[in-house]
Amino acid sequence: MIRGVKGSLLAAVSLAFAGCAASGTSAQSAGDKPAASAEKPVKFNKDPYPSTYHAYAGRPTAVRGVTIFDGEGGRIDNGVALFADGKVVSIGGPDTAIPAGYDVVDGTGKYLTPGVIDIHSHLGVYPSPSVDAHSDGNEATSPTTPEVWAEHSVWPQDPGFSRALANGGVTSLEILPGSANLIGGRSVVLKNVPARTVQGMKFPGAPYGMKMACGENPKRVYGSKGRMPSTRMGNFAVDRATWAKAAAYKKKLDEGKPVDRDLAMETLAGVLSGEILVQNHCYRADEMAQVIDMSHEFGYKVSAFHHAVEAYKIADVLAKEGICAAIWADWWGFKMEAYDSVPENIALVYKAGACTIVHSDDENQIQRLNQEAAKGLAAGRRMGMQISDEQAWTWLSYNPAKALGIADKTGSLKPGKMADVVLWNGNPFSVYTRPEKVWIDGALMFDATDPKRRPVSDFELGQPGEGDVK
Repeated sequence: MIRGVKGSLLAAVSLAFAGCAASGTSAQSAGDKPAASAEKPVKFNKDPYPSTYHAYAGRPTAVRGVTIFDGEGGRIDNGVALFADGKVVSIGGPDTAIPAGYDVVDGTGKYLTPGVIDIHSHLGVYPSPSVDAHSDGNEATSPTTPEVWAEHSVWPQDPGFSRALANGGVTSLEILPGSANLIGGRSVVLKNVPARTVQGMKFPGAPYGMKMACGENPKRVYGSKGRMPSTRMGNFAVDRATWAKAAAYKKKLDEGKPVDRDLAMETLAGVLSGEILVQNHCYRADEMAQVIDMSHEFGYKVSAFHHAVEAYKIADVLAKEGICAAIWADWWGFKMEAYDSVPENIALVYKAGACTIVHSDDENQIQRLNQEAAKGLAAGRRMGMQISDEQAWTWLSYNPAKALGIADKTGSLKPGKMADVVLWNGNPFSVYTRPEKVWIDGALMFDATDPKRRPVSDFELGQPGEGDVK
C-alpha cells in the first residue's frame, strides 16, 4: 500500500539463467565496472544475501484431546498431534500413541492449526512507530524499480512482528514493497522469529517474489509528477515496454551472450524463467483479465492477485489460470477501484474452485486474520454456501504457502513439514479466541500462560506498553 492510502522470497532459491551460472564468484555491486567488453557471459553471485535462519531449540511435543484443522481442509476431533526435531511427526485420532519423552499438552476444548501465513505484509518496511524516518516501502522515483529488494528495507526490530505472532498466530509472512510503482521490486518471505538481521528471519528455500501493481496508485503517483504513466493505458504501455526489454535481455542470457550487469533485468529475467513469483496488486476484474493477457504475451505467470476486490467477477478465470486471489473480507470504498466489493467475495472465489487467500496489508489486521477469514466465511454461509471451518482454514495457511512456493515445507500439518503450529484457546473463527501457544519449527515461541515467553522487540525495551496485548 502507499502510506496514507489504505489498502493501497528468499535467497535460498536464486536466478538460474542459462549461460550465467556462477561458481565460486564473489558478489558484485551495481557500481562495478560494466562487463560490456567481456568475451564471456557475465558471472555474478546469484545469492549475495543468503538466509542465515536457524530454528530455535524445541522439545518433542504432543498435543492431545484437541480439534485439529490440518490446513488442507481436513479435520480431526479429539485428535493428537506429535512434533519433534522441528517437524510434524504425525496427527491422528485419540488412539494415537504418544512416545516416551514427549511434553504433553492438554488440548481439551481447544483447536490446533498450522500457523497463519500472511502473503501481503509491509511489516519491517513500514514499521511501528509509523514515522517518515521509517517509511522504506516505496521507491517512488521511477514507475518500474525491479532492482530494489524489500529485504534491504526490513527492520527486524519492528514491534509488529511480535504482535503478529502473539496476537495473530502468524508464523510466516511475505514482506512486499508498496504499490506506488508498476513494478515495485522483490519481496521476501520471513519466518516470524526474533533475529538481529533480516537474513536471520529469511525463510530457507523460499523463492523470491516480485511486486507489481496496476490501477490507481501508479497512475496517480506518476501522473501527479507530470510523467508517464498518468492513465491505465499508460500503465500497460510502460509494463509492456519493460517486459519487452526484459525478454531481449533474457534471450541474450539464454544464448550465452555477454551482457552488462543489470539488477533490474536480472529480476525480470528471473520472472520470465519462472524462478521469481509475481505478486500483483490489482482491484478491478477487467484489469486482472488484462494482466493475465499481458502475462500470456510475455510468458510469465501471476502467482496471486492481491486485494482483488472484484475477483468474484472472474473467479472462473482465476481457477482456470491457477491464479490465487488474496483478499480482504470487507475493505471497500476508500477509492474508486475498491468500490465494487461484496462481502461474499472470499466465499464466491472459493466456491468457484479458485485458490483463495485472506491477507492483511496492515500492521493491525495481521493480528486478527482469523477473524477476517471468519467474516468472509459468515458472509458465504448467509448466501447459502456450505463451507466448513476446516475448509476455510486453507485460506490462512495452505493456500498462501502455495502462492509463495513453500507449500512443500509449511502450511499444513503433514508429517515431515515444518512444525509451525498454533494452539488456540477456542474455535479460531470466534472473536473471543486467541492464540494460547505458538510453535515455529517446533520451538515454543509464545505461551500466553507464561509471561516470560511474550516476545518483545529490542526497540520496545523500557518503553511504555512494551509487549502489550491488543
